[in-house]
Amino acid sequence: MQPPAEPGVTSDVKTSDFIRSHTRLNTPSAVPELLLHLADEPIELWERTEQERGDQLPPPFWAFAWAGGQALARYVLDHPELVRGRVVCDLAAGSGLVAIAAARAGAARVTAVEIDPLATAAIAVNTAANGVDVTVTLGDILDGDAAGAEVVLAGDVFYSRPMTERVLPFLQRARAGGARVLVGDPGRAYLPRALFTTVAKYDIPVTQALESADTKPTTVWELP
Repeated sequence: MQPPAEPGVTSDVKTSDFIRSHTRLNTPSAVPELLLHLADEPIELWERTEQERGDQLPPPFWAFAWAGGQALARYVLDHPELVRGRVVCDLAAGSGLVAIAAARAGAARVTAVEIDPLATAAIAVNTAANGVDVTVTLGDILDGDAAGAEVVLAGDVFYSRPMTERVLPFLQRARAGGARVLVGDPGRAYLPRALFTTVAKYDIPVTQALESADTKPTTVWELP
């Protein structure tokens, strides 16, 4: 992960315009009820983002509907009782897809957490497109706790060993504090499967350029 950022949200007009001009409003394949500003091609967008910002930046994870997030969002929409009337945290929210699904499903309050300022801006743009209310937090919270969230959702967070070593203790603390913890994962190498219980399975259509596949078998897991 990047170094911690100060809490807040980057959603200025210039950034929002950049996101809109380099993406298209589209429906994720497994969650057609929702709208996201999505990019067609990852490398080109990454290059344009770095040119625009004049610096090395992380990949534009916020511009794609990843399989883990799609499966988790699908599960939340199909089982709204999971979040209805509850306080929800969407960790490493990316595009905000899971947070938007939770808000649409009737959560009392949803916070989407990201360390990438472009992602927080994208989440703001995407929540507006879906007409839902989501609080967006910019910052690294993994050394802390879930701040009172009753449900913690995380899509595609076990993609590297360093990330797993940080996110797993956070999720375990959230569970010990009484939160339900669910993750969506398409078979990433660093998912500690033995610690989780299978909740649902989906075949998620994905982009060849990102996953080198047309479909990814994806599981929603719960930390018991």
